[in-house]
Amino acid sequence: MDELIKCSVSKKCGGCRYIGTEYDKQLLEKEQYVRKLLHDYGRVSKIVGMKEPLYYRNKVHHAFAYDRKKGIISGCYEANTHKVVDITKCLIEDEKCQEIIETVKKLCVSFKIKTYDEDTGYGLLRHVLVRRGFTTGEIMVALITGYPVFPGKNNFVKALLKAHPEITTVILNINDKKTSMVLGDRETVLYGPGFIKDKLSGLTFRISSKSFYQVNPVQTEVLYSIAISFAGLSGKETVIDAYCGIGTIGLFASAKAAKVIGIELNPDAVRDAIMNSKENGIKNARFYKGDAGDFVVKMAEDGEKCDVVFMDPPRTGSTEKFMSVCVTLSPEKIVYVSCGPDTLSRDLKYLTSHGYEVKKIQPVDMFPFTEHVETVVLLVRKTPDAYVRIKMDMEDFDLTKPETKATYEEIKAYILEQYGVKVSSLYIAQVKEKLGIKERENYNFPKDADAKQPQCPKDKERLIVEALKHFKMI
Repeated sequence: MDELIKCSVSKKCGGCRYIGTEYDKQLLEKEQYVRKLLHDYGRVSKIVGMKEPLYYRNKVHHAFAYDRKKGIISGCYEANTHKVVDITKCLIEDEKCQEIIETVKKLCVSFKIKTYDEDTGYGLLRHVLVRRGFTTGEIMVALITGYPVFPGKNNFVKALLKAHPEITTVILNINDKKTSMVLGDRETVLYGPGFIKDKLSGLTFRISSKSFYQVNPVQTEVLYSIAISFAGLSGKETVIDAYCGIGTIGLFASAKAAKVIGIELNPDAVRDAIMNSKENGIKNARFYKGDAGDFVVKMAEDGEKCDVVFMDPPRTGSTEKFMSVCVTLSPEKIVYVSCGPDTLSRDLKYLTSHGYEVKKIQPVDMFPFTEHVETVVLLVRKTPDAYVRIKMDMEDFDLTKPETKATYEEIKAYILEQYGVKVSSLYIAQVKEKLGIKERENYNFPKDADAKQPQCPKDKERLIVEALKHFKMI
């Protein structure tokens, strides 16, 4: 794409930093930015760009306001303000979605619907959200209002459908709080099923108004294909999809893994993920609502293992809590999908200092003309050298009789058989250390004394002590 793209409101909007810059130059600058932040961890591959980098956003959100000269306007907020920038044509938003929003503006005039005023709290319509399935063509329109009562809503919806019969569902979302959040907690379906479906790489995904779903479907397939290829799945692995959203990465991986576990905090997204697995006939994927860190802590406590962890955190990056427990689980590979190179650099510093090394770094341009860039990183667990030159004398040897020694697996098996309780190797190591039993260097112990790790509960500590007594180790 050689021609220069211009936008009349780019300075006020501020969303597209690279408007007026040739696309090849945009890609080069983004690649250089990633390389500057991540070069210490490995070679950064050439960025993957788009063939057609315009009108790619299949999710369009406009705030509504009233202007004394223009009447009802809609668009984005001017940087660092709540002043709405009037946008009638955006070069990165889906054209059909923009047409529908323009129709909503006209209908507001016809039906005498007033826009919401943040200062006074009066008015009805706050925002409009339109999502379109790139492959299916299904369209959702969410009308976000400040009050639950929408006068003439049935006739309003009929007029909207007459103008745009391609719309497949209309939702009324009530946000009556003084907040910068777009969507409220309450919703009513005014038309259709209340969700849309889209397809990616042959899989069908159900998308609700609150679900996280990548806004650039063309590059999403590229991004997730790279992530799956980095994992190198053979069909035998247990996979964790952390921050799973509606299950996209996990469901992509399910065809090449033995078991997939998805964790997500958003209940609407989890519901969609479960429906998506059923819709696609996938039986080896399970999705759970909760904090990814807490969930993985529980896995570590129960002595469970996984082979591959997919991380796709928000722009703020992951948490030390999650990464610490992830290291404790000790998966063979971690595939980190990042939308923030700066926080990615921070998180890689932690992971590479706790037993992992970076093998591949691949930037992907998900958001042409903006400053944002996605990056996929493959981390592999370090393995000790095959041979180590050491010097020992007889005092270094443990001459305890073999029959009085028990392995971690034997201790865990004994506790499970006797008490029906699972314990982890980490907990056994902690109890042995507490009792003064000399322990070889163990990868489960953090190198940093301040690192957060799950501590053995008192009830499990008592069972481990009983097992150690049984094996005559204390």
